[in-house]
This record gives sequence, C-alpha cells and structure tokens, in this order.
Amino acid sequence: MLATLVKEPFDRPGWIYEEKYDGVRILAYKEGANVTLISRNAIDRTGRYPGVAKAIARLKPVTLLVDGEVVIFDKRNVSRFQLLQQGRGSPRYAVFDCLYLNGKDMRYSPLRQRREALEQLFHVPHGDALLLSEKLAPNGLKASAIAQKRKLEGLVAKNTESKYVERRSQEWLKVKVHHESEFVISGYTKPTGSRQYFGALLLGTYEGKKLRYAGKVGTGFDTETLRQLFGKLRKLTQAKSPFADEVRERTVTFVRPTLVAQIAYTEWTKDGRLRHPAFLGLRDDKSPQDARREEP
Repeated sequence: MLATLVKEPFDRPGWIYEEKYDGVRILAYKEGANVTLISRNAIDRTGRYPGVAKAIARLKPVTLLVDGEVVIFDKRNVSRFQLLQQGRGSPRYAVFDCLYLNGKDMRYSPLRQRREALEQLFHVPHGDALLLSEKLAPNGLKASAIAQKRKLEGLVAKNTESKYVERRSQEWLKVKVHHESEFVISGYTKPTGSRQYFGALLLGTYEGKKLRYAGKVGTGFDTETLRQLFGKLRKLTQAKSPFADEVRERTVTFVRPTLVAQIAYTEWTKDGRLRHPAFLGLRDDKSPQDARREEP
C-alpha cells in the first residue's frame, strides 16, 4: 500500500500520524521458523538484513506478514537512506502494518485493528532490530510541527478505518518536510578540476513511457562513490540520448537508463529542473519506471 503526496499538513478525526521513515520498504514473512524479507520490487533481501530476519523469527506468531521499513538512524535518531546505502550502522526494521497473523488475513480489517495487533505483538521489547512505527501526535498539525522540529523526512497520515490495498491510496497521505525522490541516471558529464571519474549525473523521471530530463547532480559523492559509480556507468554507455527532451549539456556521455538514484533537493524549478540536488545513493529496490515526478 502506497501513500499519496499532499501539499500541506492537516488534522482529521479518525486519522493517525506516523513518522515517515527514510529507508527501504520491506515485507517480512514468517512461516514457522522460516523468515523471508522481500523488497518492493520482489527481491529476496533476507541475506542482506540477517539481524532483522533473526528478530522476526523470534516473534511468537506461527504465521505472520508485516509491512515496514528497514532503516539506519543517525545520532539524532533520524533515519537516513544514505547511512543504509553506505552500511554505516545497524539496520533496524520499523514495522507499521500487519497483513497476516496466525492464519488470519488482516488486510480487510480496519487499520485500527491491524495497529492493535502490532501493539500487542510489540508490547514487550524484541531487541534493537525491531521497533513499532512511531505515532508523532494525535493532532496532524502538531505531528507536522514535530516532524519539522526533528528534521524528519516527513509524516504519513492514515485513516484508521482503511483496509490494506496493494496500490497507491488516498487513505494514506504523506506530507514531506525534506524532499527526496528517485531519479533514473541517464548520463554523465566529464570531470573538471580535481574531480575524478565524472563531473555530474544526468537525471530523469518517466512520464508515461517518455523519459523527461530533470537536471543534473554534482554533489554528494566521495572519491570511492565516484569510482564505483563510474565502473557501473561505463558499462551502460550508448550513443543516443534516452531523453524525450533536448539536453543542452556539454561533454555528455549518455547511458542506458537502468540505474536508479535517491536524490535530495529543495524544490522543482518552473522549467522542470531540480534545485540544489544532492546524491544520496543507488536504489536497487525500485525499477526505473518507478521514477516518476510526484505532484501533491
């Protein structure tokens, strides 16, 4: 179930307001002693997060399916995708929904009952690898103020009477404090000065089947990241631009649009370019077609 982006915070009766985590979405399946962690694009990630898998295996239910986000927190207890991508810390699993419990399909039960099931499951600590998603405040406007004060990515508002559906829904709404999104890497420029490997990455988002140019990002890289990325990019080079738009950049090498990057930015310009973008890391849990511009 995916949340729909809205422009401004709000408060509604019968809604809860949870922290929006900045990590990798994971479904955790438990069948007896067997646990499987599955990413949003259906890749088995059990081996990547063994500590999370072991913690799920220790839970009491015989059969269980929960939804959540694997994250790593910084010193201020704020989740950061960049830390997870770089492996700088211990991954934790923030659980926010219960889809299946001891033989019962919970997807058709209202969220308030699914949340109650999680709260009963987590009423005792289960180690550092698992946590229940945090409710920021009962009032949506106060929750937004908390998110801004703590400099979280944002918040997710959820209708407590909503069922769980496998699509984007208006029963879950997200409000962003900091702008981050996925973009397709579709080219790079030559380095200048002391920079090695490449200068900047050309980014795009899909509009239908057309790849639209969103600008370039030249910050957020250390030397090792530049080296590793360049090793991937030079295997993907192609002569023709993959963009539907004309790209007016010098010294560009185009690449097949297969790599997805997580990018932080301040806003979109009127001509459809990113303002102050910064590279956070690659995403292998999402396909290039997932990179689409979200409008509130």
